[in-house]
Amino acid sequence: MVLNGSQILANVLIENEVDTIFGYPGGAVLNIYDALYEYSDRITHILTAHEQGAAHAADGYARATGKTGVCLATSGPGATNLVTGIATAYMDSVPMVAITGNVPNSLIGRDSFQEVYIAGITMPITKHNFVVRKIEDLAPTLRSAFKIAISGRPGPVLVDIPKDITAAVTEYTPAPKQTAERLLSYTGDRIDVIAEEINKAKRPVIIFGGGVKNSNAGKILKNIIKKANIPATHTLMAAGVLRWDMEENLGMLGMHGSVCANRAVNDADVIITVGSRFSDRVALSPSKFGKRAVMIHIDIDQSEIDKNVKCDYHIVGDAETVLGDLEPLLEETRHTEWFEEINKMDKQIAFTQGGDVLHPKEIMDIISEVGGDDGLYVTDVGQHQMWAAQYLHHVKADNFLTSGGLGTMGYGYGAAIGAQIGTGRKTVFHITGDGSFHMNLNEACTAVSYDLPVITVILNNSVLGMVRQWQTSFYGKRYSATDPHRKTNYVKLAEGFGAKGYSCKNADEFRAALKEAVEYGGPVWIECLVGKDEKVLPMIPGGGTVEDIICE
Repeated sequence: MVLNGSQILANVLIENEVDTIFGYPGGAVLNIYDALYEYSDRITHILTAHEQGAAHAADGYARATGKTGVCLATSGPGATNLVTGIATAYMDSVPMVAITGNVPNSLIGRDSFQEVYIAGITMPITKHNFVVRKIEDLAPTLRSAFKIAISGRPGPVLVDIPKDITAAVTEYTPAPKQTAERLLSYTGDRIDVIAEEINKAKRPVIIFGGGVKNSNAGKILKNIIKKANIPATHTLMAAGVLRWDMEENLGMLGMHGSVCANRAVNDADVIITVGSRFSDRVALSPSKFGKRAVMIHIDIDQSEIDKNVKCDYHIVGDAETVLGDLEPLLEETRHTEWFEEINKMDKQIAFTQGGDVLHPKEIMDIISEVGGDDGLYVTDVGQHQMWAAQYLHHVKADNFLTSGGLGTMGYGYGAAIGAQIGTGRKTVFHITGDGSFHMNLNEACTAVSYDLPVITVILNNSVLGMVRQWQTSFYGKRYSATDPHRKTNYVKLAEGFGAKGYSCKNADEFRAALKEAVEYGGPVWIECLVGKDEKVLPMIPGGGTVEDIICE
């Protein structure tokens, strides 16, 4: 059948089971929006307040559902407003297709109104990107974008479409849904040799990251941990792969990880790292990281091997496949003495007491209590993010969404909206700080317009807490630009947007407000007053080791 470019775009989305697209219209994509009107019975378009919100919503949709998220923006500033969201997805390996309009081919390169070279701008932050120059290339290009986004290590792909291509016509032939090219084989060192190293270990530790989550390898990982009795610690991106209260789960590793996790890695004789890239927030001093151990690295991305930390053994392959072959080679054993030693390492962190403020752990405990095992938790970036990672009762891999690699303040509201729309959850908990929330609180109008049950919990300490914490510890308490002196009244502002607002000073008020918010079933903001001197602890300073850990 003969279709125009915009109709072809809609049909390729339908081929790939895209039921929701997040975007904002403009001149270069008017033809596309006309097609979306035509196909509105099969594709739901969600209008966000800002293109960055659309990108974060597509990201949250993808993380929560396991599908590919799709966002759409017009040329020029519309396209550039997507950049932060695309980079966020890239750093956290999130499958996303970003579609941008551009000026017609005849105007490209002439500094036309709202023209930018978005393919060049996004080249370092996408798995791949395309500029469609001929209508005949449109359908194959879009299909390639979906395949690339989900194959291997997932990530975002951008497709830039000049306006004349969206109007041109050509023959369209339907095609099957694009599927990931799953790596069923792997390369590197022999798996039996690696199994032998693990079997003879006296103090083994497993480090697992987002790659385990992306490959759905959590069940096999748990089987290995139980069978070989190996303590395990996770990166920020893998919170929830193991239950928070599982005996072998040491908690998060790295700068703000648990004391026992960091000490166990420091004292281990064999470290098996799966689906993690040894970022600077995990291996703060790469030259000293795991130096007492035989280091084994399993990752799907060849470029991550020996990039940050040199290892003794490596396998490049899909985590589920590799761990599936490793499991039968491991011996059933017990590391009783090792666990006894680890249990002595742990240390409780005390919070500031007194005053009309809530304690962060208290807030996370109440959110976990009300949200339960099925609660879906989305954070912004800052102190609240670390408290959420440390203290929420994580039980499911897809129930904790956060910006780890890029650390994007303002990520949370858009991502929570996308996650709620994608999953249809009765409630999504958006956990934020007053600093992050001011970045993209405009997406409240999106939550209100679509009557979405997103509960925003604002940990308000009236300062830019994480940066201030560093200024306290390392800059002699010279608080430069971290006290914004904002007078925002969150209850009134929420009501101004059409949402419901609460302000809480103690645990009883917060618990009551949170329960009311769940029953309300629409957008709610709950302000929780937190002490400005509350710190995220433990903390290992950048470039330090566990010997430099700060606990009070």
